[in-house]
Amino acid sequence: MELVLPSVKYKESYLGALEEAKTDPGNLISKLQEPKENETFENFVEHFYDEMKGVNLPEGYVPATMFWLIDNDEFIGRIQIRHKEPDSIRSGHIGYYVRPSKRKMGYGKKMLEMALLEAKKIGFEKVLLTCNDDNIGSIRIIESNEGVLENIINGEKEGERKKRRYWIKLKNK
Repeated sequence: MELVLPSVKYKESYLGALEEAKTDPGNLISKLQEPKENETFENFVEHFYDEMKGVNLPEGYVPATMFWLIDNDEFIGRIQIRHKEPDSIRSGHIGYYVRPSKRKMGYGKKMLEMALLEAKKIGFEKVLLTCNDDNIGSIRIIESNEGVLENIINGEKEGERKKRRYWIKLKNK
């Protein structure tokens, strides 16, 4: 199992995960990106490298590094490390997604554990993670990686769920 930068090598597995994500109600929260209509997979992957360099970012976005969790050449999920704290109080430094067929198998916990090492390499001493207050899986993943709850905030709009905000201090390894 390893974290890798996005690669066309995993195209078929990624597209399979994308099909799973389309039937996942949680995909509305932490979604798996898909290529634009008529976009090649190569250009789709290149977008992640541009984002890492801060090139062609949409308004309000910050540079970020995307990693894919691969196990036995299979795309399991993705985790993104934003290089600075986003403007929104509801977003954190790290966001992740595990394909539905691979949930509750420990992949999310391990993926975050590995991403914390990468965040340390980027220069962070601590990182902020957020999740919906009713997302038991994410709460467990974050807390199992020594996340300390800072607070729970109300939704910004009517009907939006509460968000939990956690800080994780990065260890010197």
